[in-house]
Amino acid sequence: MTAFLSSAWPWALTIAGFAVLIIVHEFGHFIAAKATGMRVERFFLFFPPKVVSIKRGETEYGIGALPFGGFVKITGMNPDEIEPDRAREARQSRQGVMTKIEGAGQGGSRQPLPPDVAERAYYRQPVWKRIVVIAAGPAANVLLAFVILFAISLSLHQVDTSVGTIDSGFPAAAHLQPGDKILAVDGKSFPNASQEERITHFSHLVAQDKCAVQPPKDGCKATMPVRLTIRRDGRVEHVPITPIYDAQNKRMRIGFSYGTKSVDQSVPEAVGSAASDMWRVTTGTLGVFTKIFQAQERKKIHGIVGISDFTQQSFQYGAVAALSLVALISLSLAIINLFPFLPLDGGHIFWSLVEKVRGRPVPFSVMERASAVGFLLVMILFAIGLTNDIHSLNNGGLNIK
Repeated sequence: MTAFLSSAWPWALTIAGFAVLIIVHEFGHFIAAKATGMRVERFFLFFPPKVVSIKRGETEYGIGALPFGGFVKITGMNPDEIEPDRAREARQSRQGVMTKIEGAGQGGSRQPLPPDVAERAYYRQPVWKRIVVIAAGPAANVLLAFVILFAISLSLHQVDTSVGTIDSGFPAAAHLQPGDKILAVDGKSFPNASQEERITHFSHLVAQDKCAVQPPKDGCKATMPVRLTIRRDGRVEHVPITPIYDAQNKRMRIGFSYGTKSVDQSVPEAVGSAASDMWRVTTGTLGVFTKIFQAQERKKIHGIVGISDFTQQSFQYGAVAALSLVALISLSLAIINLFPFLPLDGGHIFWSLVEKVRGRPVPFSVMERASAVGFLLVMILFAIGLTNDIHSLNNGGLNIK
């Protein structure tokens, strides 16, 4: 029972972490919609079928059974609600293609909205209000990322590439000492990376070694050692260590945790450190997608399986590592959500700006077709991420240690 609980709690925390990111994102939409006078019908964590809900005023709050996200249902985001006859005829003329816009209903015709409700509908609002409501979701994720990174930067301890705790029974116990500074693995030092990124790269180099026995068994040795370059007592040494397979964590390991160092930062310095981390993640994320046709860059895209595995591992190695990863995932979700195609938030913002420039509403049929193309692009990215996840999990996994 103890072993089960120790292996289950990181996954429970991972699910809770994703739930927090979803709630924060949707809460941004919710607060902005309420503030601009729009009518919010539902605020749900996860998707239907409904598990539990409660209604307060005009809004129903609830939890769904399918843990794939969450949603805020704002009146008037479905063309059926605004112009039911035109929307139905448009669908029939295109042989039943369904609208795929965030917040859309379940399809089928509807009765026109009552006048007092229609005046508060999403598509009856000025462009600036719609942009504020849609942008508030990603903005909430960006704010969360900044607050977490700022708090970590302001704290007195940050992760370091020095050796912290050494696990007994693992190869590190015979070769490393607490305080040893890891400079490189197999000659690779990653000088331009942050401390967290260097640790990730070092860990991946160790984990990619293959077990001499296939399928791997607990404790089996890698086919060849890794060569660590370390600094000990002011001297640089090269230490070959052969990783072993850890069945509990399902990866090759040397068997140590990274330490922390004390860093005194003022508030302005903490702000600068958090902003620097966010800028690095933003440029890195955009860089991957601008080079998506390069095979090596596509390998950096991961889906929910890989991200979940990576996140649950981080919870095993301390609150700072876990919170840092949650912050960076929150920021990455905000960036991706702002890509300018439907059904993402950026798609709604883009078409609102198009309406503002042209001086009249964009036909729902146009956005419907754009939504179909955008949904296809999202599915392609999902397929790439899932393929990379499967490959990584079959070849040592996604590892942070």
